[in-house]
Formats: sequence, structure tokens, C-alpha cells
Amino acid sequence: MIRKLKSGEYRLYSRKKNPKTGRRRNLGTFKSRAAAEKHERAVQYFKHG
Repeated sequence: MIRKLKSGEYRLYSRKKNPKTGRRRNLGTFKSRAAAEKHERAVQYFKHG
């Protein structure tokens, strides 16, 4: 899940909420959406690899 920040950067969040905090886990901040999407694919690969 990618969200655009006010600073213009993109942050990758986990799909599920963290039950302890009730918020999504931050999986990294990127300068471009393409970089965030690329990393999201890498995360999914390792999760289901």
C-alpha cells in the first residue's frame, strides 16, 4: 500500500494493520512512486517466496 506524503515522497505501508498499535507498518520511504512499487514487489516476493 503506497501513500504520498506531504513532502512529496512516497511511503510503503504493510497491507495489514499492526494489532498492537492499530496502524500500518512503515516498509520504507521513496523519492518516486516507481521506486516504491518496485520495492513493494520485492517485499511480496520475499513474503511468498
